[in-house]
Amino acid sequence: MTEYFEVHGRDGAARLGELRLADPVTTPAAVDSVVDDAGSLWAQERELPEGADDRLTILPHRAFPPGTREPVRESFRVDHPEIDAPTAAVMSSEEARNVGSDAYLLSDANGFVGHASAFRDAVVRTREAIPADTALYLSGVATPLNVATLVYAGVDLVDAKKAKIRGAEGFYLTSEGERFLEDLRELPCSCSACQQPIEEFDRRDCAEHNANALRTELRVVRERIREGRLRDYIEGQARHDQWLTAAFREFDQQYGYVEERAPVVRDNELAAASGDSIRRAEIQRFAHRVTNRYETEFDGPLVLVPCSATKPYSESQSHRQFHDAIQWRGHHASMTSPIGVVPQELELTYPAQHYDTVVTGRWSADEREFVAEVLRRYLERNDYDRVIAHVPPGGYTDICESVEPSVDADFEYTVADHPTTDESLAALSDALAGVETYQKRTREHRIVRAMADYQLGEGAGAELFPSDEIQTTSRYPKIQVRDDDGEQLATMVPNYGVLSFTTAGARKWEQSDAPSKVVEIDGFVPRGSVLAPGVVDADESIRTGDEVIVSGPKAFGVGRAAMFGDEMTDSTRGIAVETRHVDEI
Repeated sequence: MTEYFEVHGRDGAARLGELRLADPVTTPAAVDSVVDDAGSLWAQERELPEGADDRLTILPHRAFPPGTREPVRESFRVDHPEIDAPTAAVMSSEEARNVGSDAYLLSDANGFVGHASAFRDAVVRTREAIPADTALYLSGVATPLNVATLVYAGVDLVDAKKAKIRGAEGFYLTSEGERFLEDLRELPCSCSACQQPIEEFDRRDCAEHNANALRTELRVVRERIREGRLRDYIEGQARHDQWLTAAFREFDQQYGYVEERAPVVRDNELAAASGDSIRRAEIQRFAHRVTNRYETEFDGPLVLVPCSATKPYSESQSHRQFHDAIQWRGHHASMTSPIGVVPQELELTYPAQHYDTVVTGRWSADEREFVAEVLRRYLERNDYDRVIAHVPPGGYTDICESVEPSVDADFEYTVADHPTTDESLAALSDALAGVETYQKRTREHRIVRAMADYQLGEGAGAELFPSDEIQTTSRYPKIQVRDDDGEQLATMVPNYGVLSFTTAGARKWEQSDAPSKVVEIDGFVPRGSVLAPGVVDADESIRTGDEVIVSGPKAFGVGRAAMFGDEMTDSTRGIAVETRHVDEI
């Protein structure tokens, strides 16, 4: 059981936590000043350390050189003792396992930090082997430049050893890289070590500055985690170093690890400022769900329109003009980089309503390839006879033309110059002549079913909200779903584009064949939240921010997940579910 480390916040694999010493340490952090090393077991057998509540005791250990064969490792494997104090166990990433410590220090960190794929493999392998609520500690590798990427990957604890050594060697470190001390004409920092003329600044001062710079960078990283913006930060910072770029790209390829830890909703804007943004877990997840869970119920033609800078799209001037021309006579979807294809029913759903991107009017090859692939998969899943491409010439039309030969639908192009000219809008209206208008009730029912499919899984909307059994009240974007007796089942949350269930809706959900997200709890009635120790089991498909059912011998309720499913069952501390409605049984 983890007693001295607790996770309080998450931003993907990065965590904001607390090392619960007598004087608590907010993590991620450099922990040089609070670590006691009980020493190596190679020289002689060590007595069991007593530990202290104000220190993190590194247990007696044997560290093996990289490449040591497994039989040798196994023959010298250490049985880690249990100490009633905060402890860290030393092991290599290759032998990572749960030994009951609060933190795990990887002895081979110097062998894999600097090698992108090896770094990815070591962190993922270790994280999957140790409990979710324990701290991962990499010693002797952190610098102001790389620590944000280390944390992004899932590292909680570091130290300033490397930064100090580089300072003693005459290298001045910043969050942008390192410089020879002799090459500096002035000191670009205002920390305590740099408050002197550069002529008097020596290598001891440089080592002190480097440690200060690392601690400053960790403060920045912690704030970025609180804001949910760490990925935005490292995309910019990584441009200063080839290894950093390679490292986070390797993690983008490790979709299962990153997606499991990425929240399904965020409060903040997603900044899509580079080509790497396309590979973000949130964007890949949206594209996957749209092309695997969503299926249109509209019978008419598909109208493809360009995205807009204003979010949600329907509030933009251009989309109002498109709506006036379409008049609910076709099903429209927006094409956009880096999201792909956004059906009108999902325009509020994260991240479709929350991203901002660089607009130059030119599409990169990666953007064209990604959006074309999403459009192709979308059209293969949805049976449209006609596609009216009301998109500007250039990148948009090039994508449509590249997809057209591989799908059955006939494409029509209605824009000669710009989508909002009178001529183009008239052509769009004419292309829809004779198509039946969709009624308000029909549209609203299809919106809530589409959201249910996206949120819960394929077929959930039809299972939970068949048109002959529900009624919708209030106005978009705050549609409420009620049963035939008028009891509320769910309501739209416009901030995130998701459905929020009542206990009545959750009971219908639990009893249906719709894909479920159930958290089983012990025999108690939650008051405000469910803590991880009270979780008996949780569906592995649950992601942070998901709507979940809470079910136990004494209570039934609904709420929002504060952890992903496996983390709930693996953790001994922290909030697992923030409950909203609970019925005592």
